Amino acid sequence: MTTTTTSRGRRRAPSKVQRAAGKAAALQKPRVILALLLLLALTSVMLLDGYLRAEVGGDQRVRTGASSNDVPDKVIDGGPILSFRNGQAVTQSVPEKTIALTFDDGPNPTWTPQVLKILEEYDVPGTFFVVGSMVSRYPSIVQTMVDQGNEIGIHTFTHVDLSYQSDARVNREMQQTQLALAGAAGITTTLFRAPYSSEADAIDNYSWPVYKKLGEEGYTSVFVDTDSDDWKRPGVSEIIKGATPEDGKGASVLFHDAGGERSQTIKALPTYIKKMKAAGYTFTTISGAIQQDVSTQQTATATGTGTGTGTGATAGSDTGTGTATGAPDTGEGRRAGGAPTGRQGNGQQSNGQLGNGQAGNGPGGAGRSSLQAAHRTATGATLYEGKALIAAVAVAEWAVPGLATGLAVVGFAVMGRFGMMVLLARRHYRQRNRKRGRGGKFSWGPTVTRPVTVIVPAYNEKECIANTLESLAKSTHPIEVIVVDDGSDDNTSQIARDAALSFGMTNVRVIRQENAGKPAALNNGVRNASYDIVIMMDGDTVFEPDAVHQLVQPFADPEVGAVAGNAKVGNRNTIIGAWQHIEYVMGFNLDRRMYDLLRCMPTIPGAIGAFRRDAVLEVGGMSEDTLAEDTDITIAMHRAGWRVVYQEHAKAWTEAPGSLKQLWSQRYRWSYGTMQALWKHRKSLTDKGPSGRFGRVGMPLVVIFQIITPVFAPLIDVFTVYSMIFVDFRAAILAWLAVLGIQLVCAAYAFRLDREQYRYLLMMPLQQLAYRQMMYLVLIHSCITALTGGRLRWQKLKRTGEVGTPAGAS
Repeated sequence: MTTTTTSRGRRRAPSKVQRAAGKAAALQKPRVILALLLLLALTSVMLLDGYLRAEVGGDQRVRTGASSNDVPDKVIDGGPILSFRNGQAVTQSVPEKTIALTFDDGPNPTWTPQVLKILEEYDVPGTFFVVGSMVSRYPSIVQTMVDQGNEIGIHTFTHVDLSYQSDARVNREMQQTQLALAGAAGITTTLFRAPYSSEADAIDNYSWPVYKKLGEEGYTSVFVDTDSDDWKRPGVSEIIKGATPEDGKGASVLFHDAGGERSQTIKALPTYIKKMKAAGYTFTTISGAIQQDVSTQQTATATGTGTGTGTGATAGSDTGTGTATGAPDTGEGRRAGGAPTGRQGNGQQSNGQLGNGQAGNGPGGAGRSSLQAAHRTATGATLYEGKALIAAVAVAEWAVPGLATGLAVVGFAVMGRFGMMVLLARRHYRQRNRKRGRGGKFSWGPTVTRPVTVIVPAYNEKECIANTLESLAKSTHPIEVIVVDDGSDDNTSQIARDAALSFGMTNVRVIRQENAGKPAALNNGVRNASYDIVIMMDGDTVFEPDAVHQLVQPFADPEVGAVAGNAKVGNRNTIIGAWQHIEYVMGFNLDRRMYDLLRCMPTIPGAIGAFRRDAVLEVGGMSEDTLAEDTDITIAMHRAGWRVVYQEHAKAWTEAPGSLKQLWSQRYRWSYGTMQALWKHRKSLTDKGPSGRFGRVGMPLVVIFQIITPVFAPLIDVFTVYSMIFVDFRAAILAWLAVLGIQLVCAAYAFRLDREQYRYLLMMPLQQLAYRQMMYLVLIHSCITALTGGRLRWQKLKRTGEVGTPAGAS
């Protein structure tokens, strides 16, 4: 029998939803791009944080014992301050009775502020050779260093031995540290100390080219005369002894304000400073020491102007032409974040003689105007790039710990969910399959034998509709079948009519309507149903012979208003099909059992579900308000006071999407539709009775386990990859395998409950590596759509009709 009706749905051409569809479709690509950008941003933040901590790109190699025959003797035997002028190496020493306190490896938030406090208390300047990654993490400490009159030098960005690095890596280490200094304190510097360096006589054939390259670019390399060895933590007295120069000599003295536990250094510094002052020593910075040395050598010839050779040029200067300004160089002519160009200034006259300020003008004191001569004011691109770096690092410093916390929460939630699903699924299975015991054999009540109506909405289902009707023809329960052709243009209705005739089905009615969408088709079927129980299925689904009979048995309980069946993937012999098969078995066998016991079933699958007709009409039928009409009506049933249960024995076989594109389209619609339904029924959170039960139990579970946890679940994979590459490969892979093992156990239990073949679980590791990532993107895409207020219409997936009869499907 064929009947043509006009749809009573709201959708005429064009409907409100259809008008919105065009706009939403236009936004699909940008949303996908945004989802990918979010993941890229997450990865970038973690890589930046790893780089700052020397976990990414870190190099722990340290060269020792190399030959030094290529190094000029005057450098090896010279002072601790090395610069290049007119291509020639020039060394300088710290004047007698003068100490240049230098500190390596900072800034550190614990120790550096204590060092600065001591220096300020005793009116002593210091020269801090800072690690760029630490500068970017603690910029305020560097600003305090500069404000107090201390001098800053570069100690590379990641504290690597530059003798092992390429020229490009050396440049990057220097430039990035300059940018960090520009962002932190608005300066760049011409001073440099190589990590793992000591006295000048330790320069070897591998490190010499690095010093020469940097010197020719305007950097002044600084070594040590006297090493406190505080990094060894030998005790306060030994630190003071090691830092004391011999016989009144001047010295560049090395301490550390970071790189380890420095409490002994903090205790030793005050005593050391007082001891040296009592011995008549003055304290200065490296630039101050340079200027004193120059002043001593040239006091007889200083004129204040001229073209001099630059023998007394400030650290980082080259030929030293121009007049003294007493102010820092503006950095003109320097490339952004690069090396200094050798401009002179900062309180010096052109012949290298002191201009404003004389270092060491009193016991232990210092004229601060010339003590920061190595500093240059950061301007232009250098300044703004530096500030951008500091801002990016601040984000990483905040985000990564937050992500780590999120990972712990997600991990706990995932493991908790698995545990809860297994325990409740086991209880559900034992309860529903009880054959004896205290309660006797489980029963819903008197056997339901009365006829029911099966509604099959169909839109261009020519490949599948005949198989669907054939499976219904074998039903062991009395049924009538209503096929609602929703405006198909592929002759679906005629194929359905011919199939019914060929199978001898006199209980089939074909209703044709204008295209109005699946909800309207289902509502049309409900209105035309002859019986009080209606079963809804998809046009690409086939039922097992006893599926209808099993599905309607829970209606023996008058509290039951709807029943969810057990949908299974029929086309599971492909990789994509196998992945979906695993997901369906775990989802239906574990999730639905759990929700059933908690009485908060969120969704009756569109492939196989049964309803009391009066209950459907009571809640207003299938709504067009969301893309997930099955979730929408299920929640509505709960809110109306009906019980919704799961019937594991009612099995149907559906054709799952056969391509990634179709799978994306389907899951995107499901995810977005679920969010729409939850938002629509948000008032259930404050309702009383069954509605409130769903709102306060079911809705949080869905939000946590189907939206929030999956959205943040990529953290597990990102952190795993990060750890495998940059931290501990073995520990990371073992942790990942442990999580996979737990999932395999849960999946195996679900397969056992459903009597499925375990061989499909061999695809689970690959599912975790590929399929799950796609599901993350789909969910993120859906969240973006929800936040932007987009709306999509129901989309038709391409079908092949390969799911014929249930036989042999498992």
